[in-house]
Amino acid sequence: MTVPIECRQDETFVLNLGPQHPATHGVLRVKLTLDGEYIVEAEPVLGYIHRMHEKMAEDRNFAQFMPNTARMDYLHALAFNHGYCLVVERAAGIEVPERAEYIRVITVELNRLISHILWWAAFLLDLGGFTPLLYAFDDREQVLDLLERVTGSRLTYCYFRFGGVYNDIDDEFITGTYAFIKRLRSRMPTQYHALVTGNIILQKRLKGIGIITEEQSRRYGCTGPVARGSGINYDIRKNEPYSVYPEFDFDVPVYHECDSMARYMVRMDEMEQSMRIIEQALDKLPDGPVKAKVPKILKPAEGDYWASVETARGNLGHRLVCDGKKNPYKLKLRSPTFCNLSCFAEVSEGMLLADALAFMGSLDLVIPEIDR
Repeated sequence: MTVPIECRQDETFVLNLGPQHPATHGVLRVKLTLDGEYIVEAEPVLGYIHRMHEKMAEDRNFAQFMPNTARMDYLHALAFNHGYCLVVERAAGIEVPERAEYIRVITVELNRLISHILWWAAFLLDLGGFTPLLYAFDDREQVLDLLERVTGSRLTYCYFRFGGVYNDIDDEFITGTYAFIKRLRSRMPTQYHALVTGNIILQKRLKGIGIITEEQSRRYGCTGPVARGSGINYDIRKNEPYSVYPEFDFDVPVYHECDSMARYMVRMDEMEQSMRIIEQALDKLPDGPVKAKVPKILKPAEGDYWASVETARGNLGHRLVCDGKKNPYKLKLRSPTFCNLSCFAEVSEGMLLADALAFMGSLDLVIPEIDR
């Protein structure tokens, strides 16, 4: 429920939400002008965790920058690995072995799953529900064990290499992945949907709250679940296919309600689609090498290159400018969460503070990716 601007009183006050407030999920500051509990104006303020990643890319060779990618979106780090590899491989004309492409998809989709699971847990914690977090972390730990087995890490992955992946997956990883998908599917109807999705408290907090119209979504450049929750059927994996995604049968969940509940449902449905993709990739997994022969020091030809991937939060674009030397001349990232956050000021105007926090949680913000 919102209060019309003409009905508001003249007495307002300023409240700083963040940069250390837990509801902002990172060092994000939102300067709020409030009339009672209603938001008159919201101004996101960035810059508290800026680390100059794009500038750092100019100061090291192509391979040395790879660990940086995981430090931006640490919840879907493998997608950032993937996007950076794609643009460099296009620039250098590197062909990736088929088995490596399948492994990339399997690990990226597993990482997408646990990104959505962690969002689900943190989102519900923001709304006052603690128990779902325990179920979510129980499931998430299963995937972290699997990914640690092949990547050596549990969060900031640096597993991909130009021309493939660091090492191959084994039978134990494959068996464990099948077992996890079976386990998660059995838990989704009860621990996720019956306990939470169908809960009347959750529905009252999300339905009709944080309406981002299709026009607003397009105007601000929203992508990912935020755009698909506003009725926009756009997914890079389908609309601008890359890697071996065209080999798999999966759907793109789209909801037209445009509210926080719609964005919630998109992510819940995407978890099922990721499981479908992983199963198909494991079933079709070809034999062969997992890494092409690539020079240790790459010097791509002069040119301007672009590659996009679909992260858990939307369209991640890499623009790479090369000048024939061992370091990138320029690397610019198109961050999905930066665009998704941009609509917050307009949409939250007139909203209750408590509803605005629920709305912000539905955007699934990762601040180091915005403020890189």
